[in-house]
Amino acid sequence: MEERKPILSAQDIEIEFTLRGRKLKPIRKCSLDLYEGETLAIVGESGSGKSVFTKSFIGMLDNNGGIKSGSIMFEGVDIAKYTKEADWLKIRGKKIAMVFQDPMTSLNPLKVIGEQIREVIELHQGIKGEESKELAIQMLEKVGITDPRNRYNQYPHQFSGGMRQRVVIAIAAACYPQILICDEPTTALDVTIQAQILDLIRNLQKEMGMTVIYITHDLGVVANVADRVAVMYAGEIVEVGKVEEIFYDAQHPYTWALLSSLPQLGVKGEPLATIDGTPPNLYNEIKGDAFAPRNRHALKIDFIENPPYFNVTETHKAKTWLLDPRAPKVEHPHAIQKLRARLKREGNQ
Repeated sequence: MEERKPILSAQDIEIEFTLRGRKLKPIRKCSLDLYEGETLAIVGESGSGKSVFTKSFIGMLDNNGGIKSGSIMFEGVDIAKYTKEADWLKIRGKKIAMVFQDPMTSLNPLKVIGEQIREVIELHQGIKGEESKELAIQMLEKVGITDPRNRYNQYPHQFSGGMRQRVVIAIAAACYPQILICDEPTTALDVTIQAQILDLIRNLQKEMGMTVIYITHDLGVVANVADRVAVMYAGEIVEVGKVEEIFYDAQHPYTWALLSSLPQLGVKGEPLATIDGTPPNLYNEIKGDAFAPRNRHALKIDFIENPPYFNVTETHKAKTWLLDPRAPKVEHPHAIQKLRARLKREGNQ
């Protein structure tokens, strides 16, 4: 079987920021391959580095930091070496686009919606005048905005939250990017609108042939949209696999903890499962496995040496010493066994 080549390959990425004279490392030797046409979800607690990592793919890191080491190969070029805005403009928006978490902060409140889509088309496609205006109107229609010709001349405050999110998606998709990064695209929306937005992104992906990255901490969203899942903790990807491998056969204790805290697994009258402790301070050097202080199954070596990746299958790997052949066998937590049984039961219905 021919091995698939990734459309984008990030290897050993380290990102460092300087804050008040101190060095902060939010991304520590992070590696990820992204394959054409897939939907990849990156999950983890707030502060795990999900947004920072993917912003490095489009050159949108804050001015007080940058990529210290590693490579991001895209179309045969290491874009991690880009330092000029002119280079990033050939990638950002045109080939890799991003939908941000809060549409109100992504849109200019003083400019009509249509012109905000139009300027992206003019910048990246070089199409001007009436033609670019018509393309912007078509894009509004494509994302489900009714009466797009009239809506073109309205301002962001005249749109509901769900409609503003559709506009932000229209801006991101206007240049038919190869990769669309969606950073918590449904966080501020109610459940019904969330489902509509996810359907919209799924339909655009099929129509435009895009590869999609979702950044989220909502595992319910992940189960509905993803082909593969990467679990991130303290600036590292600690487990990656197909969505069914992560939900049915998670191997990293952090993934177990995330899945165990799903509200769907709660029992009436009993407290929900929580993850002990707090994430590490990324100003400090981390020795061993970053999750070890919060891990009820931690081994002595976890506090001394950071584990390598162990392959579970060809498509599933995890950074945990529990997968070392010398490690004691640890039974999956009760909540994980319960989730597995529930998924199998639902799959048979």
